[in-house]
Amino acid sequence: MPTGVAQYLTPEMQEELRGIANAIVRPGHGILAADESTGTIGKRLASINCENTDANRRAYRQLLFTAPKDVTSYISGVILYDETFWQEAENGTRFVDLLKNQGIIPGIKVDKGVVALPGTFNNESTTQGLDDLNARCAKYKANGAQFAKWRCVLKISDLTPSPLAILENANVLARYAVCCQQNGLVPIVEPEVLPDGDHSLERAQYVTEKVLAATYKALNDHHVFLEGTLLKPNMVTAGQSCPTKYTPEQVAKATVTALNRTVPAAVPGITFLSGGQSETDASLNLNAINQYEGKKPWALTFSFGRALQASVLQAWGGKAENIAKGQAALLQRSKANGEAAVGKYVGDKGEGAAQQSLFVKDHVY
Repeated sequence: MPTGVAQYLTPEMQEELRGIANAIVRPGHGILAADESTGTIGKRLASINCENTDANRRAYRQLLFTAPKDVTSYISGVILYDETFWQEAENGTRFVDLLKNQGIIPGIKVDKGVVALPGTFNNESTTQGLDDLNARCAKYKANGAQFAKWRCVLKISDLTPSPLAILENANVLARYAVCCQQNGLVPIVEPEVLPDGDHSLERAQYVTEKVLAATYKALNDHHVFLEGTLLKPNMVTAGQSCPTKYTPEQVAKATVTALNRTVPAAVPGITFLSGGQSETDASLNLNAINQYEGKKPWALTFSFGRALQASVLQAWGGKAENIAKGQAALLQRSKANGEAAVGKYVGDKGEGAAQQSLFVKDHVY
């Protein structure tokens, strides 16, 4: 009988992956998700009446990546989009090197977007990008990336998510994770259950558990080294149109319970997506999750995009003279979430866009 596992990682590769993953989720630190596609960042820029040009996209990302050193007390990693990954700051330094010089770990979004999954109801989806993933991962690693992200999307309705959609997305995530690890990248596994709908907190918890259980079954089947991975799930929240409003403590209980039932303790950390919550709601819920007294064998932190950037964009407004204001807003939100990641967030003034809902129906990147 054959022994061993196909494509098994060497002990040295395992140690490198474990080290990267643990560095990202060290206490009080999380991820800035700055991996919006060209189209999506265009929508963000449009909200401040700023044209979607290469120069404006680069200027905004430079604002984020040149923020005062204090930000690195709370931000350990940044997820980049392909365009941004290769861009340079005004002084000629690549953004990747700029981050590394500050002690921030560069990551890269490697999926190529959500597409329809044939044979399903209600426009269920899968995620494309596996065909050339090995070559792309090798290139990103050689040029400074240390981790990657791949997003799959599932919807809650009377008929969904279907068993087919759950299984397909779990297997796609597992294949992606294996490819990343073989190339020295820590895979962030992101099976997002969307908040669209009027479903209850209980329904959201049930579906999240089904999705996560299938995901870890697939990761196990594909022999993924869990100690060298991170999970990026949704917090368990009711649908955006649900008439019942739940407290952060109720969200925390549902979230931690779902994770305990499905996520192995070998996983170093869970970096929640914000899922359209307002900036302050995302921080309050993350704080409640960390204060919850249930078993929590993993670091519980953040990988926020909208919930770290809404106030930044509003403060900046696309104007060079407002760069310092934008960076101050980034520091404020980073500090709030760094404190929430250790259960010590006590709230803030919630200036700018902090209280605004960031929900986008059928959200894409």
